[in-house]
Amino acid sequence: MRRARVLMPGGVSSPVRAFAAVGGEPPVFTAGHGCRLIDADGREYIDHVLAYGPLILGHGHPAVRSALAARLPLGTAYGGPTILEVELAERVVAAVRSIEMVRFVNSGTEATMSALRLARAATGRDRVVKCAGGYHGHADLLLVEAGSGVATLGIPGSPGVPEAAVRDTLVVPYNDAAAVEELLAAEGDRVAAVIVEPVAGNMGCVPPRPGYLEALRELTARHGALLVFDEVMTGFRVAYGGAQELYGVTPDLTCLGKVIGGGLLVGAYGGPVALMERVAPSGPVYQAGTLSGNPLAMAAGCATLDELRDGAAYARLEALGGRLAAGLAAAAEERGLPCAVNRVGSMLTPFLGVVEVGDYAGARAADPALFRTVHAAWLAGGVFWPPSQYEAGFLSIAHGDAEVDRTVEVFATALAGDGSRGR
Repeated sequence: MRRARVLMPGGVSSPVRAFAAVGGEPPVFTAGHGCRLIDADGREYIDHVLAYGPLILGHGHPAVRSALAARLPLGTAYGGPTILEVELAERVVAAVRSIEMVRFVNSGTEATMSALRLARAATGRDRVVKCAGGYHGHADLLLVEAGSGVATLGIPGSPGVPEAAVRDTLVVPYNDAAAVEELLAAEGDRVAAVIVEPVAGNMGCVPPRPGYLEALRELTARHGALLVFDEVMTGFRVAYGGAQELYGVTPDLTCLGKVIGGGLLVGAYGGPVALMERVAPSGPVYQAGTLSGNPLAMAAGCATLDELRDGAAYARLEALGGRLAAGLAAAAEERGLPCAVNRVGSMLTPFLGVVEVGDYAGARAADPALFRTVHAAWLAGGVFWPPSQYEAGFLSIAHGDAEVDRTVEVFATALAGDGSRGR
């Protein structure tokens, strides 16, 4: 890390990894196997970060390794179409109810940025509505009251983002359909899209309240705006068809990433043919990428989705997630500590010091000092949890009851050692 800090800002390639919110030194990792990571000092950790969500099969799953091993001798990039793009596209279109046609990109940021460009072109409007605490990548127009690392580091937006870039970005509270209704009543004829994480993951895990997503669907349709689901985190994570399958709400456009690349660089956006054919070269909405549809990422994505298709993985993940959430909640209750444990499937967050979290304001009411104490204990006890109160933790099919119980055990010990009984 000393070498890294000389060469890279904060010594990292993405801000949250620097541990600024939790203190201490971040481990430098050298290997991952199953649900475990190994650092440069040879220490082993149960991994609940899982590269911030993509590794739903765990590290080095045999199917993904075999797919990559088969592709590597054939080259790593071609600058032209590949069969694997078609094969992954077929899997995505078959699985995700809103997608009839898909465009692959290299990151979630590219996916959301491109989807919103398409929405503006399709509607002829400029304004975009997002939720406070919703992180949709680091494109200029979306760095307004963002979650993830922006929330972790306490940055309200970002220097270098001109006022003009965010002038047409409007912000409402998450899970507040009335606020969206009021905003669209006043600004609806100028709003191109409402973009939302159907399960918020970048203020910590916050599920949608009953009726919220349905209300967004009805309100956007009423006002001629597009509903864009950012399923970069939830796509193929909370269900094979994503959160839209889980909650039965179909958006106009969907953004994907993470799981569909099996741990390699990937993003995607998709929707009905009538919208997607506006994208170049079929239409005038320009978007491109040198490494988009990279054959290694496509191969890893196909292998991952094939492992998930029969649904058995989700049954296992639901059981593990329930066990972890119940264990964390029971440990906090035993020590008299309020702790809202929010979970959807295999993504979850314990919000320490609060009884309920349904939006960004609720998430920010959690106790950051106590989280730092718990995170340090987890790390010392061989558990790697995201180094921020505002990130979701994850499970993979490589986890088992023993790993879940160890995570709970260290959590309980940390709370007891903090003297939190009776708070």
